[in-house]
Amino acid sequence: MNKHFILYLAFVGAVMAQTPYDSLYLKSTVYKNMIAQFELTKVVSADVVFLGNSITFGGAWNELLGRERIINRGIGSDNTVGMLHRLHQVYLLQPKLCFIMAGINDLYAGASVNRIFHNYMMIVDTLLLHGIIPVIQSTLHVNPKWKQAVEKNDEVNKLNFLLKDYAKIKQIEWLDINTALSSDGALRNEYTTDGVHLTALAYHRWRELLLPVLKKHGL
Repeated sequence: MNKHFILYLAFVGAVMAQTPYDSLYLKSTVYKNMIAQFELTKVVSADVVFLGNSITFGGAWNELLGRERIINRGIGSDNTVGMLHRLHQVYLLQPKLCFIMAGINDLYAGASVNRIFHNYMMIVDTLLLHGIIPVIQSTLHVNPKWKQAVEKNDEVNKLNFLLKDYAKIKQIEWLDINTALSSDGALRNEYTTDGVHLTALAYHRWRELLLPVLKKHGL
């Protein structure tokens, strides 16, 4: 096992104490409404699921990628705790791939990098347990016009370092979306509408990184 990963586990710990952060997702009316809608779905299977927050939700993935059997499971304001609690709505669709992007809402809720990483590992391991190939996408930087940008981008970098190494250990895909959308450690102006959410041009650049992965897996 990678020696760096052993150190990560020492920081993360096997059991985490419950905090208000753990139930934060339940206070979101958007979350509750979307979960209810997902339960009503008549779709019984998919090739690809996108799991994430509002950044994922904002992508018209079927049209962007030119494929019908793609399901968007992004929910605005969601965090890794909320995603863990709704993973059954991913694996019931039996997709081949699940693209994951998460973490920025957790950071702005005050969660530690180690805590978010712990949740992320649980998401990845649960997907693998159900025969779904996870694709970990880097947590995106925010633009300087967004609040606490310098501080949060530093935490984003720390989280992405852990996620990249974990993907290597688990021998799964790692996509660094920041290579296309950021410069000097921050989301570029032309790729954001408000400092965190993305423009159409940003989704175009993101798509360029996704298409080779889909082709690699025969999708």
